[in-house]
Amino acid sequence: MNSEILLNNIDKIHTTKMGVDRIKKNLKLYTEDVVDYCIKKIQDKNCHITRIGKNWYAEIDHSIITVNAHSYTIITAHLMK
Repeated sequence: MNSEILLNNIDKIHTTKMGVDRIKKNLKLYTEDVVDYCIKKIQDKNCHITRIGKNWYAEIDHSIITVNAHSYTIITAHLMK
């Protein structure tokens, strides 16, 4: 399964300072460790992972986490409408 590539590289997932701020705002999070939060969501058995172009999209709990497929940087996350 294609999603195994993302899951096998879970230890490479990271984000930038701006990414942390954006993810916290978009998902209304109060945790300081948004990377750990996102990793746990991506690893959840109910998470639906797809790759479109250069990004992975992890859908879970009415939110989408976007991860760059090459650098494993969490670009953004937002609540589904």
